[in-house]
Amino acid sequence: MFLGVDYYPEQWSPSMLEGDLDNICELGCNAIRIAEFGWHLMEKTEGQFDFSFFDHVIARAKARGLSVVMGTPTATIPAWLAKKHPEILSEFEDGSKRVFGGRHVYCFNSKAMYTYSERIIRAMAEHYKDEEAIVAWQIDNELGHEDSDICWCPQCREGFRAYLKEKFHGDIQALNETYGTTFWSQEYNDFDEIPLPAPTITTHNPALRLDWERFRSESIVRFAAFQTKLLREIIPNVTIIHDFPGGGLGKHVDYSAVSKHLDIAAYNNYPVWGGQREPLAPNEIAFGLDYIRGLKQRNFWITEAIMGAQGHDVTGFSPRPNQAKMWAYQGMARGCESMFFFRYRGATKGAEQFCYGVLDADNVKRRKFYEVKEFFHSIRQYASALETPIASRVAIVYDYDSLAAFRIQRQSVLLDCQAEMQKYHKFFYDRNVAVDVIPADSDLSGYQVLILPQMIIAKPEFQAKIKTFAQQGGTVVLTYRDFVKDNDNNLVLGKQVPVDFDSFAGVCVVETESLQEGQEFPLVGEDLFTGVQGQGSIFRDMLEVHGAQVLLRYADPFYQEFAAVTRKQQKDGFVYYLGCGLEEPVLNRILEQVSAEQHIPLELSQPGVEVVYRGTGKDRVRMVLNHNACQAEYNSQSLAPFQCNISPATK
Repeated sequence: MFLGVDYYPEQWSPSMLEGDLDNICELGCNAIRIAEFGWHLMEKTEGQFDFSFFDHVIARAKARGLSVVMGTPTATIPAWLAKKHPEILSEFEDGSKRVFGGRHVYCFNSKAMYTYSERIIRAMAEHYKDEEAIVAWQIDNELGHEDSDICWCPQCREGFRAYLKEKFHGDIQALNETYGTTFWSQEYNDFDEIPLPAPTITTHNPALRLDWERFRSESIVRFAAFQTKLLREIIPNVTIIHDFPGGGLGKHVDYSAVSKHLDIAAYNNYPVWGGQREPLAPNEIAFGLDYIRGLKQRNFWITEAIMGAQGHDVTGFSPRPNQAKMWAYQGMARGCESMFFFRYRGATKGAEQFCYGVLDADNVKRRKFYEVKEFFHSIRQYASALETPIASRVAIVYDYDSLAAFRIQRQSVLLDCQAEMQKYHKFFYDRNVAVDVIPADSDLSGYQVLILPQMIIAKPEFQAKIKTFAQQGGTVVLTYRDFVKDNDNNLVLGKQVPVDFDSFAGVCVVETESLQEGQEFPLVGEDLFTGVQGQGSIFRDMLEVHGAQVLLRYADPFYQEFAAVTRKQQKDGFVYYLGCGLEEPVLNRILEQVSAEQHIPLELSQPGVEVVYRGTGKDRVRMVLNHNACQAEYNSQSLAPFQCNISPATK
């Protein structure tokens, strides 16, 4: 277990190094994370590499027994490189260059970026390949963050055309047929006629736009793979990580595909940021952690844990006493096995002056310093329990292509795909049941319940997997807008929705509509759900039943013949279809039924009190976290505001 801080010694006087490292050791750290933004310091002029600054930092850290996480510095290119190769800079939709000065300003399809990145990474790796203090290498920084996942430059245009030419084996007519370009007379005679889907009148072809989303993702995945391959070539047994930002499900890059090239997924966990009125709800923070754990279906690191207020131009909410420490405990509870606080000391210059650290600019040890010290002292006692895997029985499954399809055609002004996932996640979070948030190509063994919110793209291989899963005793929960389109983002002629799953689910969608605010509609229960009443919203699939059991039906006169929620038994398992958005009490009733069928124990606790069990055997512990700003109770024990209580588990 590595416990440390993010340290930027290049931003401070060299005379402060010894005192800083002494303080870092006083905190209880055994590691520091450095160098991710240090390109110019290591290569002030082209080809002239000088690693002496970081050599000294590493030597002094090593003398104190500190390990090092080393970053490749490609997130912030040097000014001389942007001047020599202006084409390296990415572009906005209107064709204007992103000016040198921020971060992540390079284009992922720039040949110059690859050339110069290889030079600096190769030089660093060769220089440090035998340095035993370096326990991991972090590639780049927050890939795809802050809109850097989109670029509209000529290099991307040519790269996109090459991508399509390869996909369609050079056959432009195959592309025309797949996209249906006869619509609006959009046929292409050659790949060099294909535009980028920048703003136009009305909208671009949805199939073209989905391939653009796939190309954007592949551009970043390829860059990550290039860095990891280079490091593995030079450094035997290297451990490679990447620090993912929040909001991964809304990016134009599939972070699960990036993660395939990593040894460990890492996360920069900011429950609150400048401009937010208050922190995210506890279940939403947990959702982000469960998503990161799901990238590789294994424990992860937190490379940036919040301690002070954060913000670039707008100063953020300051975590209350013990609140950030409690978020650190929550991270550990949900699968983090190494943690670094951001940052050791808040900056006095540059864009992150209002990103406060463990120490502030006045360099005085106060509450935050001692909270980190107490956390490190406490958490290392439970390393054995926290390094064990989390065995979840429930998984929420997502698909990059389906998420992209909803970015392209939202279909309902009320639909937010991540928010829909969080509704299901919240049910289990509130009842203290572990949940994984996983990509569709994951290993499904070990789960008992799979929930598939808005998986609009029907992929035969995945559908076959979940059919087998249900037949072998699992429960699959389908939702409205599942399996509506084919792999090219087109509707399917001659097939009922859910495409290639209607017989298995026992329903077909005969009509559908989206709703807006104020258009909620009544639902009434049948069979197992007799007496249940509630409301639906967002979308309404009118379900015709063919062998499924009706659980809820639409109550309005026009729709009474149609089912809203159904269940069909498949050998040893079940398939549910939820044909509309459901208010929380109704959704809870359905998921209670699902949990009972799968014998998943539910443990309700006081609102804001999170209970997590970790470890096995004699190392098994129970972590009880109070997210409330007031005292709370759990099993007759009192919890102070933002307290975490860890004790041996009795069950």
